[in-house]
Amino acid sequence: MRIERIVPDLTVTDLAAAVREHRAVLGLEVVMDHGWIVTLADEEGRQLSLMTKDAGAPVNPDVSVFVDDVRSAYDAAAAAGVEIVHPLTDEEWGVTRFFYRDSSGRVINVGMHT
Repeated sequence: MRIERIVPDLTVTDLAAAVREHRAVLGLEVVMDHGWIVTLADEEGRQLSLMTKDAGAPVNPDVSVFVDDVRSAYDAAAAAGVEIVHPLTDEEWGVTRFFYRDSSGRVINVGMHT
């Protein structure tokens, strides 16, 4: 399994306001907008995601890690004994993902585009 990118996920109360602020301060542009999550990026592809409530999971993640083989990552998480808080799921927006909680309580979204 290879990590392709890591994106911080910030939970916000006002998505439109948060997008405006980060665009104004950091000069980021919208590269994805699902209505409940917006991903911003610079011209070199560094990203930041802002979300209100995850549309497909019971909790919001703190960070998203995109990999080339999500099933291998899921098997590694199960073998490590970490708490799986969202099962391996093929989401309708073209991502297969799962969430686990680390020992400090952070929720990690591990996924890949399918």
